[in-house]
Amino acid sequence: MAKVMNWHRLRDTLTAEGILLFSAEDLRRIFGISSVSANFLLFRYAKNGSLVRLKRGMYAFPDHLPSDLVLANSLYRPSYISREFALSYHSIIPESVYEITSITSGTTRLFETLGKMYSYRHVQPRALMGYILAEEGGVRFQIADPEKAFVDATYFRLLDKLPPLERFRKEKIKKEKSVEYAKLFNSTTLQSTIEELLS
Repeated sequence: MAKVMNWHRLRDTLTAEGILLFSAEDLRRIFGISSVSANFLLFRYAKNGSLVRLKRGMYAFPDHLPSDLVLANSLYRPSYISREFALSYHSIIPESVYEITSITSGTTRLFETLGKMYSYRHVQPRALMGYILAEEGGVRFQIADPEKAFVDATYFRLLDKLPPLERFRKEKIKKEKSVEYAKLFNSTTLQSTIEELLS
């Protein structure tokens, strides 16, 4: 236990293993300490500023923070980045999107951490697909492909009684693939809207 209390050993070990985000369970597993000891260490180092608490039970080193996109996947699982943020990422809509929008088969959630908003909207498990692996800073993250991002965005805009997207690069979205994604939601309104928007 005395060795584990050493800040340098804690930091060097996690950094060497490339662990950007960690919890009390990670410390328990890596250092062989009790959950009580692991939680105490995290509380202690977060309190003195040596660690950043990203959400309840999740911590990082202030000078080794993951990218926003990697963090979006990690804050709430299972999830992938989608909707307007993904459309902006793929240069399909001209606007910059500051809220990082994701899709999950879990309950709808909203997190604010490090000055940014991370939102997660619920879909049925059958619709939790259509994402690709991208990379930032040598770390991979899951983000919807252009068609799934467009369908996800349209689905939730309809659900929230908002008008469909008006300005988007239609040539970057495959209609047939989008229609197939729309069928996952069992919504004739969504399917007809997608067909009309991409006609």
